[in-house]
Amino acid sequence: MPANSSSIRRSTLLLLLAVLFTVWFSNLEYRKLVRPDEGRYAEIPREMVASGDWTTPRLNGVKYFEKPALQYWATAAAYSVFGEHHWTARLWPALTGFLGILMVGFTGARLFGNTAGLYAATVLASSLLYVLIGHLNTLDMGVSFFMGLGLCGFLLAHRPNVPARENRLWMLVTWASLAFSVLSKGLIGLVLPGAVLVLYTLIQRDWRLWTRLHLVTGLLLFFALSVPWFVAVSLANPEFFHFFFIHEHFERFLTKVHGRYQPWYYFVPILLMGMLPWVVPMFDALVRAWKSDGTRSFQPKRFLLLWSLFIYFFFSISDSKLPSYILPIFPALALLIGERLTKLSGRALFWQISPLLILAIAALWLAPDVGHMGDEEVPPELYQHYVPWLMGAGGMLLAGTLAALFWSRRGRVAPAVLALGLSGVVASQLVLTGHESLSPASSAYHLVQRIKPYLKPGIPFYSVGMYEQTLPFYIKRTVTVVAWQDELEFGFQQEPDKWIPEMTAFKQRWRADPQALAIMSPATYQQMEAEKLPMEIIARDTRRVVVRKP
Repeated sequence: MPANSSSIRRSTLLLLLAVLFTVWFSNLEYRKLVRPDEGRYAEIPREMVASGDWTTPRLNGVKYFEKPALQYWATAAAYSVFGEHHWTARLWPALTGFLGILMVGFTGARLFGNTAGLYAATVLASSLLYVLIGHLNTLDMGVSFFMGLGLCGFLLAHRPNVPARENRLWMLVTWASLAFSVLSKGLIGLVLPGAVLVLYTLIQRDWRLWTRLHLVTGLLLFFALSVPWFVAVSLANPEFFHFFFIHEHFERFLTKVHGRYQPWYYFVPILLMGMLPWVVPMFDALVRAWKSDGTRSFQPKRFLLLWSLFIYFFFSISDSKLPSYILPIFPALALLIGERLTKLSGRALFWQISPLLILAIAALWLAPDVGHMGDEEVPPELYQHYVPWLMGAGGMLLAGTLAALFWSRRGRVAPAVLALGLSGVVASQLVLTGHESLSPASSAYHLVQRIKPYLKPGIPFYSVGMYEQTLPFYIKRTVTVVAWQDELEFGFQQEPDKWIPEMTAFKQRWRADPQALAIMSPATYQQMEAEKLPMEIIARDTRRVVVRKP
């Protein structure tokens, strides 16, 4: 029989929480920042602290309006209190990811029972994509958390027979969460939840739902929280409005302007891999989510299903795709899976997780082949250092799967779910931690350690034909970009004196500088060397060459 809520004691829950906390936050400092996102989103808050301007985001000293400022503020605050470290750069996504697990567990317990809440939290904490994004310095976990908090607040506000006071409280939580979603990544934080609500209303014809949204007070709270920064940054930068709202939202979704076009099925393998080890239970839960509970009250599982499907297909038809875009559906999927797991017998769970045994064995079998990968930029020896970590991850998944099969075969669903969940989160962390083996090719950290003696105040530092995203964070200063624009194009248009558009101008300045440093690709270095530009190599790796003016 499925486990019931009394089968998990409070002391056991506290122990599980302590273990999860330890595993979740264990490797934030260990890994070097990797390009491009981690360098970018570590540097913008660093420049906020250095300049004292927390209104206008800047990247490498130029205006950068692609995203709102909430995560920048949170990271800048962490820098101000704890210092500039790898772990403080990653603290916001890790913290919001961890809070998202607690949020899903609490909501699942209130909606479907304590055991469902525990299972939902376990599923979310161990889903591969959720773990990975929760430990990378990007904006996606923050917006996913606040959209998820808004979703959970909405579900809790419309539980059957919920008191009016609780309905109001949770709807205010929802409205505040939507505001923070917008401040995390823009209009999707409001548009996507709103579209799901409209879709649910049209399908269910539950017009009474709108009378319990507290629209007036909710919208006042939403605007009070979200609007002030947009007004302040627009007053300080009149060009902000068009770039942020038109270019970064409508053109990003409707055109290929950002060069991230992928086919409509792009997210299929990402979802399948990202939901490991819960892929089969996910399909089982989705198939049964539409079934009504037989009442005319709000149907939370239907809402969760619509949330998952709409957001998935919304990004599938977009002309701009990245793997992390579908992360906001993971809390909803976890709630559906957690609820479904409480209905499964041990035997049914046994057959649903059996395919993982083949996958774990295949992972162990194929992991050594990774050591044969590599190219000029990422040498095979770096991948060879990665192999033991991947073997460990495969071994952990295998051990967890065997334990889960053992318990489920004996009708013990709770130990089986927890064993699989623990192995999933540890295996994911091993995959992530082992990626540090590739950092010599993906981070400027190692280069910077070799050029520190040359980093003296007042000496210009040029970035020629490239912009190494992780470099400014490690050298604690900006660089002068030469003959490169990409994502800094808008900023250079506003402040053209902060870069050098032409190589000819750079060569003239380089020759005139009494001292100077520059970073460039090996190909650019060979070209400059052939032109007899005075340079001395002080550090290099497979991707970059750092030179000084002799």
